[in-house]
Amino acid sequence: MDLTTVIGVVLGILLITFGIVYVPPTDIVMDQIINFLDAPSALIVVGGTISAVIASYPASMLKQIPKHFKIMMQGNKYDPFEFIDLLVEFSQIARKNGLLALEEKANQQTDPFLQQSIMLIVDATDPEKVRTMLNNDLDYLEQRHADAVGMYEKASAFAPAFGMIGTLIGLINMLKNMDLEGGESSSIGNDMSVALITTFYGVLLANLVFSPIAKKLNTRNDEEYLCKQIIIEGVLSIQSGENPKFMKEKLISYLAQKQREMALGDGASDGGKKEKKKSKKEK
Repeated sequence: MDLTTVIGVVLGILLITFGIVYVPPTDIVMDQIINFLDAPSALIVVGGTISAVIASYPASMLKQIPKHFKIMMQGNKYDPFEFIDLLVEFSQIARKNGLLALEEKANQQTDPFLQQSIMLIVDATDPEKVRTMLNNDLDYLEQRHADAVGMYEKASAFAPAFGMIGTLIGLINMLKNMDLEGGESSSIGNDMSVALITTFYGVLLANLVFSPIAKKLNTRNDEEYLCKQIIIEGVLSIQSGENPKFMKEKLISYLAQKQREMALGDGASDGGKKEKKKSKKEK
């Protein structure tokens, strides 16, 4: 489970709350907190932002919001090392027993994209058609994820805007009340602070909620996209009958430098263990 989103949001709220309530000991802390609580302001900012998002996106996308939170919380389920090892294993089976031997392995996979990719080469589909079909799926995946990220980025833009709307409403009411009271200014400070609370809510909502969600979903997309690129290249290498060792090196090249060193290091250590076992048998 990935708790970084929750930790970040909670930490941000705690730090901001600390900044609000950090006052000299003679002041009452609860009064300071109450100064930042205003139901109409929250209604304008939160309600307005949600309403704008609903108006901007179809119901099919809005239904995916619970799924987005699940994706953020469950952590990274796409491990490139696992897919590389699995594809190397499939390559060894295919070289030994033929591509048809992979059909049973494909049916055992829980990842639909990997299962589809293996079945395409088992069915002897032309390599160019395999690449085209899988790349089209990948493009659709990226577009779908980009739409989801865009929804939260749009909400991040809406929130400060509705904060400003709330501030304008507060200022208008304040000026009207001044006129009704015959120009008395005793309540200006209080009315002004309430008017500014909406801006505070809007900025807080944008930077502590919606922007982190968009960033986390974008990170999850990059992780999934990388693994599916590896799958495409791997199944095409299996179909062309490439040497498993060469294929593994090629797939590792998709990883970042640090990840490459980890993968090659594991391979080197495995090789060292095998050599030790061989030397023991010879003795």
